[in-house]
Amino acid sequence: MCDTPTLADAARPAAADPAETERVTAFLRALGLPGLVDVHTHFMPQRVLDKVWAYFDAAGPLMPLRWPITYRYPEDERLAVLRGFGVRAFTAMIYPHKPGMAAWLNAWSARFAARNADCLHTATFFPEPDAPRYVARALDEGARVCKAHVQVGDYDPSDPLLDAVWGLLADAGVPTVIHCGSGPVPGTYTGPGPVAAVLARHPRLRLIVAHMGMPECAEFLDLAAAHPGVHLDTTMAFTDFTEALMPFPVALRPRLADVGDRILFGSDYPNIPYGYAHALDALTRLDQDDAWLRAVVHDNAARLFSLPPA
Repeated sequence: MCDTPTLADAARPAAADPAETERVTAFLRALGLPGLVDVHTHFMPQRVLDKVWAYFDAAGPLMPLRWPITYRYPEDERLAVLRGFGVRAFTAMIYPHKPGMAAWLNAWSARFAARNADCLHTATFFPEPDAPRYVARALDEGARVCKAHVQVGDYDPSDPLLDAVWGLLADAGVPTVIHCGSGPVPGTYTGPGPVAAVLARHPRLRLIVAHMGMPECAEFLDLAAAHPGVHLDTTMAFTDFTEALMPFPVALRPRLADVGDRILFGSDYPNIPYGYAHALDALTRLDQDDAWLRAVVHDNAARLFSLPPA
């Protein structure tokens, strides 16, 4: 299965492709928006990113098919391309896969955010005894969003070692982008159950469920309906690439309007196997109106992160 070609290989854009940039900026002009807010982009230490890219290239165990990296550029160029698309705020989604790694990633991310004012200062954590200490430090230093990757980290988000961390984040009102759905392949602790257990203990917690919670989209929409602090991001959802693998149920489309104030645009840039504009085009095929689109790609996240007027 790993040798299966992707649907979008033939349409991958060149670096800083003017046509791709024009497609994105035309999308923004049509909606009358000052820019995009992308809550799910990956910037991390280069040696870590190199290992991530190598994993994608090798079609590792969590990769259900070949996954070419479209925007495999040096950091400065990746930033320039993203800004050229009109992205006014983005994240540096970092995540550890083992103990003893998160504090170091947080230190790197703090320096990255200090260099790039349009990056929402991002932190991460792992279930380990010193997690409350280094998360408290990250919050003191201005972290505005966290990343939790239940699948890659292979941990239970309701692990008692994280209880104090969730408490800190709930008290601070800092959202966590959490990859907790069972896509692209199930993990030991993926699915809505462990997240529901966390929310039962910390009902004020702000969570952003990555990838619309695929493939358990209905269950995570249920959690969002029951918990006003639960959001969902659109990362890779609805695209041709993902629809071929785990399509979003058409019957659920009306529910997208019900929680339309808590759906946020995410791209997974630069690690996507298609052009950036396609992620936006895919949102226009969901039978939602322009007000919904404006909220998803800009207004909801601008409000959540208290961004200044553009």
